[in-house]
Amino acid sequence: MRGRPTSGRVLIYSHDTFGLGHLRRCRAIAHALVERYSNLSVLILSGSPIVGSFDFRARVDFVRIPGVIKLRNGEYTALNLHLDIAELLAMRASLIRHTAEVYQPDLFIVDKEPLGLRGEVRETLHDLKQRGVPQVLGLRDVMDEPALLAPEWERKKVLPALESLYDEIWVYGLPQVCDPLEGIDVPQSVRNKMVYTGYLHRTVPAAVPHGPGLPEEPYILVTAGGGGDGEALVDWVLRAYESDPGIPYRALLVFGPFMQPDLQAEFLARAEVLPKVETTAFETRIERLMQGAVGVVAMGGYNTFCEILSFDKKALIVPRETPRREQTIRAARAEEMGLVSVLMDDGVRDARAMATALRRLPWQPAPSSVTVPGLLDGLESVNRLAGRHLPVQPVAEQLANVASERRMAAGEWA
Repeated sequence: MRGRPTSGRVLIYSHDTFGLGHLRRCRAIAHALVERYSNLSVLILSGSPIVGSFDFRARVDFVRIPGVIKLRNGEYTALNLHLDIAELLAMRASLIRHTAEVYQPDLFIVDKEPLGLRGEVRETLHDLKQRGVPQVLGLRDVMDEPALLAPEWERKKVLPALESLYDEIWVYGLPQVCDPLEGIDVPQSVRNKMVYTGYLHRTVPAAVPHGPGLPEEPYILVTAGGGGDGEALVDWVLRAYESDPGIPYRALLVFGPFMQPDLQAEFLARAEVLPKVETTAFETRIERLMQGAVGVVAMGGYNTFCEILSFDKKALIVPRETPRREQTIRAARAEEMGLVSVLMDDGVRDARAMATALRRLPWQPAPSSVTVPGLLDGLESVNRLAGRHLPVQPVAEQLANVASERRMAAGEWA
């Protein structure tokens, strides 16, 4: 064992093959942990090609493993390297395993995919299990339609891994909103490992000197998340402003870093002739734009949903239905609870329907009009749960101990 009784290390595996969701969730957790525990370091394993575009707090760092991308037919291919996918996955698995061996974490958190992409984390899980390292699977509130998730997990042999390799399963949500394993025949021993944390609260990051400012006029934020599958949302909003110039508020469209360049160029040309539409390709501090908006139009991915709740924003969700129904399930449940409004994409994308929804958006109730106990307790819960496995004290306890020691010393010398 390392001779570091007052420090700790957390290793997080971020399942990155498409979009920004996994990385942003892992980053939020890492930042919360180091803020709570001053002697803690967190290392994130990520295949995201833009992980270096984000700011990381002190004592948080990342290891960039070679990226992959999921094709429309469901297969994977190398993102940049001219390697066969089997060779690339073998390389990724080796890098993950070697990193864990050298880093020697006190806690291993795996995001969303229990065995990693194509099982690339399996050997690392076995190694760390033999060393007695606690292992946690972190799940978002919704995984997918049970009819699709159940055969996928059976094919990947996920349930035996949940029974034998993982100590806990943290669900970053609440059961009264969504159960990620609903409809799946899960052993009670696995259910007993599940802890619902609440959603992960977000805050506005510190302003960057000379960074871009916010729009001067009130605006509706339209965000396509990573942008890789957000073209329908952007197109529909543009149609609304093209057909109805009288929509009261301006729109600020954030395309996302993974939107295809030709689509971005097309949307930019359309927006340039609309006086009430502004665009930007990518914003790593999307929280600033979210906080300043009078309303939000989004696809409703996990992180965006957390931000809508955190900043109490009136939101219109236009969820995708393929390749996973995660966004659709979340949006439907959130609408039932009165947290958001929903507009489904019927393939026609009638401009009048979107224009009407945009006009109504600023007048709908905010999420805070609904009382849901523990709704945004996620990061606090994660800190508490992680602390049970770490050889560290929370900052508040450290300060209290220091103050107590000083009082005792003062009393002794009085």
